[in-house]
Amino acid sequence: MKTTRIVWPLFMVGLLAGCGGPSGVAVDEDAYGAGRGADTADGGAAASGAYEEGFEEGSAFDEGIAGPGGALENRVIYFAFDQSDVSQASRDLLASHGQYLAANPGTTVRLEGHADERGSREYNIGLGERRAQTVRQVLLLQGASAIQMSTVSYGEERPAAAGSDEESLSLNRRVELVYSR
Repeated sequence: MKTTRIVWPLFMVGLLAGCGGPSGVAVDEDAYGAGRGADTADGGAAASGAYEEGFEEGSAFDEGIAGPGGALENRVIYFAFDQSDVSQASRDLLASHGQYLAANPGTTVRLEGHADERGSREYNIGLGERRAQTVRQVLLLQGASAIQMSTVSYGEERPAAAGSDEESLSLNRRVELVYSR
């Protein structure tokens, strides 16, 4: 009983913290975007178009709208410093991903939130989660089902680019869409 009195308020605070304010989910404003980059063996980002298990090169997913030149080839959404709102430039791309998921209910996607190295480890985990949840909300508005999506935050732990220059930092502020069947 005492545990419930402690856990429930903490749960509510966490839930409310992710929903409001300037860094909350701003779906009714500029909250769309998308893409996917391949992770390289050294942790850096390679050209977009990597596939999770279930999507090998040459599959229908690869040859269709997701393959080279396809509408879903880009699976990385980039964010401004300390922000979880998706830019206007990324809206059309997330719309394509959402429509694809709606048309293919057997397809699932993992939304992996990332942050650059600035900020504490705990803050960056929270920021990566807010970013992933923002993308999730946008995909839901485009017709994707909640059961098709999962979110995870890696914070600063899996950088796409090494270095502390602004270009490297901007490549690390992202959500990656990882598809599987």
